[in-house]
Amino acid sequence: QVQLAESGGGLVQAGGSLRLSCTASGLTWNDYAMGWFRQAPGKEREGVSCINWSGSYAYHTDSVKGRFTISRDNAKNTLYQQMNNLKPENTDMYYCAAALAGCAMLLQLPPDRPLSTLDEWGQGTLVTVSS
Repeated sequence: QVQLAESGGGLVQAGGSLRLSCTASGLTWNDYAMGWFRQAPGKEREGVSCINWSGSYAYHTDSVKGRFTISRDNAKNTLYQQMNNLKPENTDMYYCAAALAGCAMLLQLPPDRPLSTLDEWGQGTLVTVSS
C-alpha cells in the first residue's frame, strides 16, 4: 500500500522557519517527481514547488523564491521543504504529491482538479504563521 506522510507543520511566528517532510512507502521512489501544494479553506490550491526524481531540477513559485527550498533524499524516500522567513500569508495546509510524468504533470494540475488526479498524494500538514 502506497503512503505519503507529511510532517513538520506547526505554529511559528512571522520570520521564523519550518521544515516540512514527506516520507513515502510502498512505491518506487526514484521513479517519481515530487511536489508541494498548499491550500487554505475556501481558497484555490497552489503548486508551491517541485523537484524531479534525481534532484537535478527544482521549481519554486515566485512568491516563495529565496525563502523556500525543496529537496529530496532518495536514500530515505523523503521529500523536504525548508521554509524560511515565513509570513502570515503562508498559513495553509501543505500537501506533498507524486507524479510519474514529472514536474510538468504536478505543476500543470488545474486548481479545480483534486490531488487524487496525481499518482500519489498525502493528507497534509498544517502551517500557521502568526504576525
